[in-house]
Amino acid sequence: MQEFDSSDVARLRTGLAVALRAAAHHGLAEGVCNHFSIELPDASGRFLLNPRGLLWSEVQADDVVMVDAQGRQLAGRHPVEPTAMFIHAAVHRLCRQACVLHTHMPYATALALTGQGALDTTLSQNAMRFHERVAVDRTYNGLALDSGEGERIARAMQGRDVAFLGNHGVIVCGARIDHAYDDLYYLERACTHEVLARSTGLPLRQADPALARRVCEQTMGERLQSELFFEALARTV
Repeated sequence: MQEFDSSDVARLRTGLAVALRAAAHHGLAEGVCNHFSIELPDASGRFLLNPRGLLWSEVQADDVVMVDAQGRQLAGRHPVEPTAMFIHAAVHRLCRQACVLHTHMPYATALALTGQGALDTTLSQNAMRFHERVAVDRTYNGLALDSGEGERIARAMQGRDVAFLGNHGVIVCGARIDHAYDDLYYLERACTHEVLARSTGLPLRQADPALARRVCEQTMGERLQSELFFEALARTV
């Protein structure tokens, strides 16, 4: 497919590969499981996805595959993992999200296993960037091996760009790969801080929700730091 090698698609494939290698570098990967995807900017519903069977640390741009809105593989030299197609196809289609990052990263997943179900966005400064951006899906139905479960997860996100999946993991979405990866990284940092703070057994200091909302607005209003971070990762991972 000639389009698969176009300059625009090649740029997205490169960015997706950088995000995957960065996630491995930051300890956010889990074996050869979990998935990152980015939609093509042509309103076709097609998207790029990491292949089945490769460690995130080894993924290069030419390993990335292309699938359609139904999750069917269109291009690429590697197979695609089934749950990736069902979850990502549904989130792209129903949530209108360009970039979808799904991980079982340790500290965020740990909070997804609790009765609280997610991080407290009034605790650390890192957590406040996610204030009023988080959905909690408390239903777990096993592996997402059909389109119905992928669509259920997408609807449970309720238009939010961060979702904690009960007994499972997290999804982080964004309009761009660099912004979404920055959010994924800082989500795990925020969850790490909360788990460590709770492990002390000491009382926690929650900020006023209005302040948390303002910190979120400040962070989302200026994403240059996110872009510089991703550029640094592209140079080093």
